[in-house]
Amino acid sequence: MILSNATLPDGARRDIEIKDGRIAALLPPSHAEPGVVVLPALVDGHIHLDKTLLGLPWVPNQAAGNRVADRIEAERKVRAARTVPESQTGANLVRQVVASGTLHMRSHVDIDNQLGLRNLHEVLAVRDQFRDLVTIQIVAFPQSGILSSPGTAELLDAAIAEGADLVGGLDPVGIDGDLDGHLDPIFAIAERRGVGIDIHLHDGGEGGIAQLTAIAQRTVAAGLQGKVAVSHAFALGSVPIDMAARTADLLADASVAIMSHGPGGAAIPPLKLLHEHGVEVFGGSDNIRDAWSPFGNGDMLERAMMIGYRANFRHDDELAFALDMVTGAAARVLGVAPYGIAIGAPADLVVVEAGSLAEAVATRPRRKLVIKAGRIVARDGVLVS
Repeated sequence: MILSNATLPDGARRDIEIKDGRIAALLPPSHAEPGVVVLPALVDGHIHLDKTLLGLPWVPNQAAGNRVADRIEAERKVRAARTVPESQTGANLVRQVVASGTLHMRSHVDIDNQLGLRNLHEVLAVRDQFRDLVTIQIVAFPQSGILSSPGTAELLDAAIAEGADLVGGLDPVGIDGDLDGHLDPIFAIAERRGVGIDIHLHDGGEGGIAQLTAIAQRTVAAGLQGKVAVSHAFALGSVPIDMAARTADLLADASVAIMSHGPGGAAIPPLKLLHEHGVEVFGGSDNIRDAWSPFGNGDMLERAMMIGYRANFRHDDELAFALDMVTGAAARVLGVAPYGIAIGAPADLVVVEAGSLAEAVATRPRRKLVIKAGRIVARDGVLVS
């Protein structure tokens, strides 16, 4: 296979020769006219495969308020009424996101003293079903808290033993009311099992900054630099810029990454400031058609646009940064390697009709081709494999 006159993310035009599932050569363009934009595989750094209701009849949002606790309670009601297994709806979502070009993802999976490891087993089944199309990294996620859901710490440890890749956390103060009581078991499991950490942190203001500081300090103490991420981190966007900058330095020194999905109703972290201070900033879709949100489709090119829109990105280099959040940066955080458009790398590519990378982000055209290991798996936004 040869992709002719392809504009690469760096603006160069090349003919891409693919052989035996890998990029064999990057040749001078065979024609003068620009052809298509070719991107590396899109990467979703934060998705919830077990929560989605995609493919089911519409379920109205039932949260009584906007607090995280309100949404957790609403989700319990929806969960209790489910008659379709999470593996089925999760599979629906995987098919949709692969067709849009996502070939790597990190899925958080609910673990608590009511669910036990049921949702983990459902998503493990999804991972096995689609192992030839997409890599799925699993976070054992304590959606109901740890101290608030007795026995969850032991379940998180068991989840790692049964196939989860990372241990998660949720608002140590806002949900559990005990910073150390929440973080102690998370870091203990990570150290004992040799896995990474990804913590949801919705708590804002100086209280949220104090929790970010504690996470950074614990990361260094445990020798987990480069293996810890904090998802959302709304606090960084709700404090004075000098405080956010000081916190960014702490996060960078600890190699703690920050995930943002371009939130619609919360303070978005100062993404460019974090990046300028050396923090790895990556993107994810978060909730898709579930009890938390009626929105979302898992299209990471559209997510890059949404992140750019929320962050007031207007220039081409800023749009390139937004795209990197759902390609290169997310791949680095997830440890996807080799990755990218380079000779010898897997031919995991996304082809779009656009004149430039910035235009691709701004207009989110339908994916002309999605290529996995040199094989076309989706065409014109439809899965063919």
